[in-house]
Amino acid sequence: MAAPARPCRCLFPLLLLAMGAAAETPGTSGTPGTAGCGCSASRAAGDGREEAARRYSAAAAAGSGRSGGQGPMVLIPAGVFTMGTQEPQIQQDGEGPARRVHLGSFYMDQYEVSNLDFETFVNSTGYITEAEKFGDSFVFEGMLSEAVKADIHQAVAAAPWWLPVKGASWRHPEGPGSSISSRMDHPVLHVSWNDALAFCRWAGKRLPTEAEWEYGCRGGLENRLFPWGNKLQPKGQHYANIWQGEFPTNNTAEDGYKGTAPVSAFPPNGYGLYNMVGNAWEWTSDWWAVHHSPQDLHNPQGPSSGTDRVKKGGSYMCHKHFIDLSHSDGNILLYESN
Repeated sequence: MAAPARPCRCLFPLLLLAMGAAAETPGTSGTPGTAGCGCSASRAAGDGREEAARRYSAAAAAGSGRSGGQGPMVLIPAGVFTMGTQEPQIQQDGEGPARRVHLGSFYMDQYEVSNLDFETFVNSTGYITEAEKFGDSFVFEGMLSEAVKADIHQAVAAAPWWLPVKGASWRHPEGPGSSISSRMDHPVLHVSWNDALAFCRWAGKRLPTEAEWEYGCRGGLENRLFPWGNKLQPKGQHYANIWQGEFPTNNTAEDGYKGTAPVSAFPPNGYGLYNMVGNAWEWTSDWWAVHHSPQDLHNPQGPSSGTDRVKKGGSYMCHKHFIDLSHSDGNILLYESN
């Protein structure tokens, strides 16, 4: 019997980027358009940094069922589930139709990749993220001081709450003067798809397919809106870090967090996975597509090509309608795929 694949959860909250991973089956290697580690060439392939990351993968992968970022992995059993929905919230997000999907077993990181995990990777490899190379990144205006906002004269036309901040990166999530020192157990931010891929290679893993991600997110449940059931707050308890209040002007932070939360915050789902919805969007290996076949599928890996990658799970900025199990996003971001 073949050993289970080991996918890695890699995450990001919209333009504020973050990570987590699904590990690769031992003895396999990724190729363009597949679910393996080598889904896409790096935008900076010529600078040797991805090769440097690769050199660390063997040592990092030592120890079955362990994450390269020190955290545990969970064995997700093989099975069949209904992917997608017949009643999509947003048609253009490609949530439908519902289709039966058969998957083999695989390991998945129990937690999102934290700042501490990513710092370990960077210290080991000297990797430089795309946000650091470009010199700026987008930050949600609600996390910025008035002084910082006063010097910014641009915004994303369709989403004016996203502002370009010079010097914003994973080490400085809100730009110069901000720090992750008190957030080492929070998900790493400002990480592109290429950055996520490099981390996974270092850890000896790969990104999950969209199907693997959704199957893991459901935690063994069928026909439920959320990983824990159909009620957003069973018995008044918060199960995810999402937006409460009027977006984007007022986040009441009733769940205890205005921004990201620790990767171990809130109860896990039935498979023992934390923060599968809310907190930070999560990268998958699949190319984005709106239309899907209703046919039964076996270990699907998505379209063979595309322009954007699939993101799942929503973030702390998302309303409850954007964190249902089937919701996907393929919007073009500044730091995404080639």
